[in-house]
Amino acid sequence: MTVLNQVYKCKICGHIVEVLHTGDGTLVCCGQPMELMPEKFTDVGMEKHVPVIEKTATGIKVKIGSIPHPMEDKHYIEWIQIFTDGKVCRKYLKPGGKPEAEFNDKADNAIARELCNVHGLWKTQ
Repeated sequence: MTVLNQVYKCKICGHIVEVLHTGDGTLVCCGQPMELMPEKFTDVGMEKHVPVIEKTATGIKVKIGSIPHPMEDKHYIEWIQIFTDGKVCRKYLKPGGKPEAEFNDKADNAIARELCNVHGLWKTQ
């Protein structure tokens, strides 16, 4: 059974899907079950992935890592997402840009997560 907002990846072609409506079936791509991408919460090693939320005058800024994450062609943050008061907002990033995103949402209870194309899915606690 899937859970709302879970992220799955195909081990063969690399397609990534997010669950928008739960169900009892198995997500399948390229003839095989898709793999659930676990949400990680704790940085280990040199690279930092855990999202850092900052309040701004206009809303929320999310930066990736306590030191900026690389944004190279082969290693970068694909997207940053926030969950606030029943809303979900996502901004897509590109190599060469900054590993951060601003959202016009002033909620106090924001949760952020991001997807690194090499190291997977990371979330604030």
